[in-house]
Amino acid sequence: MNIKKIAASLCVCTTLMVTAVSNAGEQLKVFILAGQSNMVGHARAHTIATLYASDSPRDKALLDLVIKGDDISRDVLENQLEAAQRLDQLTGGISNSKVKDLEDGPEKTALEKKVEGLKSAHQAYKDRISSACVVSDRVYINSIADRNKKAGKLGIGFGADPSKIGPEYSFGLSIAQKISGPILLIKTSWGGKSINYNFRPPSSGEYRLNEKELASDRVDEIKENAGLNYRLMNEAVNEVLTNLKDNHPAYDEEAGYKISGFVWFQGFNDQFLPEFRDGYEANMVNFIKDVRKEYDEPTLPFVIGVLGTGRTADKVNENAVSLAQRAAAKSTEFHGRVRSVESYLDYSNYSHAVFAKGWPEHFHEWDTVGSDRPYHYLGSGAFFVRLGDSFANAMHECMAK
Repeated sequence: MNIKKIAASLCVCTTLMVTAVSNAGEQLKVFILAGQSNMVGHARAHTIATLYASDSPRDKALLDLVIKGDDISRDVLENQLEAAQRLDQLTGGISNSKVKDLEDGPEKTALEKKVEGLKSAHQAYKDRISSACVVSDRVYINSIADRNKKAGKLGIGFGADPSKIGPEYSFGLSIAQKISGPILLIKTSWGGKSINYNFRPPSSGEYRLNEKELASDRVDEIKENAGLNYRLMNEAVNEVLTNLKDNHPAYDEEAGYKISGFVWFQGFNDQFLPEFRDGYEANMVNFIKDVRKEYDEPTLPFVIGVLGTGRTADKVNENAVSLAQRAAAKSTEFHGRVRSVESYLDYSNYSHAVFAKGWPEHFHEWDTVGSDRPYHYLGSGAFFVRLGDSFANAMHECMAK
């Protein structure tokens, strides 16, 4: 064969190889997220805009991550807060007492009309923020968040109801900045659950009933339901794994998938009984081992969100569950493939300052920056966006280990 024919043949082969590579799909990266109500997520999406009150470079970057368009700003947030304050002054807050207490007549009618206009503007602001939140074309999610079960492109609405978010939102968007290929999140979360009973891993052995439980007429039922949410979690995950094409359109069977990480955010319900608190570290270690065994991923990267509803370092350091979560992550047998994330560091102190005024009397101002009680981190979108990003950063570090 002459030189020209050899060159032509090499060119054809090279072209075919390049075409084959470019047409090959990338492996689907799957992340499992699980836990109780703060994994469910109780932050209404419009409260994400609280981040505009911050001068932190990180918060500014997070706004670019989750909000599209540049017509929302700190001025927009502050103007809304001023309007909300006027509304609360006119109404008396959530009770609407200043309107109700007026006698029927022109004065009351005029006030009702003014209040109606301000409330309409307040709702329009919330709708504006929610509609500006990013929807991913690359990250998909299949989610159980208590009764809110849905799947699709990652956006707002995968929290406790279609208006809410949990840490899944910014976690997915943030991890997508760090790794290539299609990403699927599988979230299984139920409020009010403990790891000692509801999520009890098999390696922790049989659940020991306390005296009150032993004295009830539900002994068999209590025994049977120990570890129920652990089992439900795995059932839900395995169901998604057997239907990956239905859950992510970019899934390529030849490229396959990999369970790339697990995020755990739970602990509130283990605080209140000594045996629950004292057993938390061992249960957490067993949970990680059993999950890795379940999915045949012996070094699966694992991130634990440390319970931080105490809000300050001193309060968190007094919490036995928080200490146990840190200790489990540091277990030498995990070789750095398990990380803990301090949730209190991402707390929205701005939202807390409004809450501390007395949220019933300052309801519309509060409703601008928060949407739930302290045990749900005030239902602050700013907090959950920060926390999801913190989870993603820790996960990426684990994956690189």
